Amino acid sequence: MGVANRLDLTLRLVQGQPSGERVPVVELARRLGVSEMTVRRDLDLLERQGLVRRVHGGAVAGRAREEGAGFDARDAWQAATKDRLGAAVAGLVEPGSRVLLDAGTTTVHVAEHLAARGPLTVAVLSLQAALRLADVPGIELLVVGGRSRPGERSLVGPLALRTLEALAFDVFVMSIGGVHAAHGWSEFSLDDAAVKQAGLAQAVRTVAVADATKLGVRAFSQVAPPAAAHVFVTDVAAADAGTHPRGPETLDALREAGVEIHLV
Repeated sequence: MGVANRLDLTLRLVQGQPSGERVPVVELARRLGVSEMTVRRDLDLLERQGLVRRVHGGAVAGRAREEGAGFDARDAWQAATKDRLGAAVAGLVEPGSRVLLDAGTTTVHVAEHLAARGPLTVAVLSLQAALRLADVPGIELLVVGGRSRPGERSLVGPLALRTLEALAFDVFVMSIGGVHAAHGWSEFSLDDAAVKQAGLAQAVRTVAVADATKLGVRAFSQVAPPAAAHVFVTDVAAADAGTHPRGPETLDALREAGVEIHLV
C-alpha cells in the first residue's frame, strides 16, 4: 500500500468511529499491516493537517466531518482515493460526449482526467473544475452561470437552474454528500440538491461518484431515489463492513435498484 493510500485509510478508520471514540494505534497497525511506529508517524502527519487529534495510545477525529467543512478544508482529505475515483469516472466518458460535471472535491479530480478524453463538451458547476479544464485542447468548456457558494465555489441558484434547463447532456457526473439504502441520494445543501435534480433531469445517463465515507449517510436534502443514477463509482473500502459498517448494505440496495457499481 502506498503512503497516500495508507494515509487515506488511516483517516477513514479514525473518522469512521462514533464521535470522540479513540482508535488505538495497535488496532490501526493491525488493520493496515504496518508497524506501530509507522502508524504513529502517519498520525503525527494527519494531526499537523488538523484531520485527527492524537490521544493517549491512539487518535480521534480532528476537524468536523466533511459535510461541515468548505472546499479548501476537504480538498486534501483522501486525495489518493479521490484521484482513483476521478480516473475511473473519466474512463466511462466517451470522446465526443456532452458532459455536465458537478461541483465537489472528487469531481475536480474527474476534471483533471477528462482532459485526456477529448474531444468533449464539458459544462461545469464548479469554479475549481473550470480552472482545471480552461484552455485544454479538445475540451469545449462551458461554465454554468449562477451564484458561487462562499467557501465551496459551486454554482447554484436560479440562474444556474435556468441555464441547465436550456441544455441537454449525454452524461451527468454527479458528486454526492450521502447515499442511503432506503433514502437514496442526498445533499447537505438545499441549493446543491436543487442543481443536482436539474442535472439528473437533463442528462441521458448519470454517473454518481463518492468515496466510501458517504455510504449509509442520509444528508439534509434528498436529491433522488437510488434508481436515479445509472452508475455509481466508489472505492473498494465501501465493500468492507469492518471499515464502513453500512457500506455493503448500501451497495446491495443500489444493485437491487439497477445501479451499476464500480469499485476502484
